[in-house]
Amino acid sequence: MTTPLADKIRNLIRANGPISVTDYFALCLADPEHGYYRTRDPFGRNGDFVTAPEISQLFGEMLGIFMVHAWQQHGSPTPVNLVEVGPGRGTMMQDMLRVIRRLAPALYEELDVHMVETSDRLRGVQRVTLEAYSSKITWHAAFEDVPGGFTLIAANELFDAIPIRQFVKTPTGFRERMVGLDASDRLAFGVGIATIDPALLPPSHARERDGTIFEVAPARQAVMSALCERLKRHGGTALIIDYGHMVTGFGDTLQAVLRHDYDPPLAHPGEADLTSHVDFEDLARIARASGIQINGCLRQGDFLYGLGLAERAAALASGKSEPEQRAIAVSSDRLAGAGEGKMGELFKVLAVSSPTVTLAPFRPARD
Repeated sequence: MTTPLADKIRNLIRANGPISVTDYFALCLADPEHGYYRTRDPFGRNGDFVTAPEISQLFGEMLGIFMVHAWQQHGSPTPVNLVEVGPGRGTMMQDMLRVIRRLAPALYEELDVHMVETSDRLRGVQRVTLEAYSSKITWHAAFEDVPGGFTLIAANELFDAIPIRQFVKTPTGFRERMVGLDASDRLAFGVGIATIDPALLPPSHARERDGTIFEVAPARQAVMSALCERLKRHGGTALIIDYGHMVTGFGDTLQAVLRHDYDPPLAHPGEADLTSHVDFEDLARIARASGIQINGCLRQGDFLYGLGLAERAAALASGKSEPEQRAIAVSSDRLAGAGEGKMGELFKVLAVSSPTVTLAPFRPARD
């Protein structure tokens, strides 16, 4: 089966030769005619995947608690920009604002909410979700358009959708992985001539077998740099949540999801969501180079339980029917449960700040 975007990519390759994985990734998600995020609402049961805010209100509530805590630790400055980059359906912001209004009315009154969203379709969904807070919210197509001032930033499942480059170990070193056409005119992976600076590779690269893949993400580094520069200039904290690894390593993490199931990355371009795992060690390196504080990096489960997820879930379940109580327990476990394949283990949470502050549940780094 082909897709309109697959036909377009094949024509590009026939005209100009194979394209890089990063170009393929970008076309799949953001092609103006057929890109995944340009043509559909991917979230929820009717989409291709369910994000943490859609699983339970508890997720956004815990983030709201964290934002109140961060604001207080920064000395309760006013006014405040609360920024969400890649806000999905607006569900997380809705839950955050409800908690902020209840716990810290002074913060809520001084809050300007900024939603950074490139999709007109998703902006429409967000406007409906956040109608009760519409007087506080401004939408922007780019993070750079958010006005200056003290800033609290939330980015949930943002970085996994930013394109990566892949390099393959060959007898002549690491070469860039490309997307071309096979003998049957189908999209297929191949190897190009571009190489990578060995200084960017982990120390063990010389011992890796041929065919081993290493991923780098200059576009993610650029976004992280922009967030850090904003914090350095105006003060604040950024919270980054995504699935990925805490230590830079080797491996192919490029994956596609179609109707809640994994799909070969080249099978349905434009119709399947394309992502890859986030290298949190690399993001931390960017923050360190920018001169801002790394509060810490935790597994999502440890982060949520550290903020009081279990206690909040118990309070939410109190007085509810047995099926409702069971549903709350199941959703809490989905969000924070440990073990292979569970969100609490797969997802990581990185917090960075400027100036230096101590933020729970992160532990201060030891010198």
